[in-house]
Amino acid sequence: MAAKPEYRDRPDVEVALLDALVDRGDEGMTVLEARAAVDADIDAVEEALSALKADSLITVESEERVRVYAHDRVVPDPDAPGDDPPDGLVEALRDRLGL
Repeated sequence: MAAKPEYRDRPDVEVALLDALVDRGDEGMTVLEARAAVDADIDAVEEALSALKADSLITVESEERVRVYAHDRVVPDPDAPGDDPPDGLVEALRDRLGL
């Protein structure tokens, strides 16, 4: 699952982090897991996490281990129509024409 479209105009590393965090849902990720999920160096990941936290798009909890979660407003509603991207041009035309 990907972050909502309105959050996809951010730098690539931030979008990749949001997508990874949305996929992990309630489980969240450690910083090491986030680093492994994103193709970027650790400095870029840390900068992206800082920017996302400053914009309140992620939450960070530190109980026994530090875990990062996507904010609820970033997570798309699975039941909402139109959140899924079309499979392709042909499928979109078929749907539109009722074929």
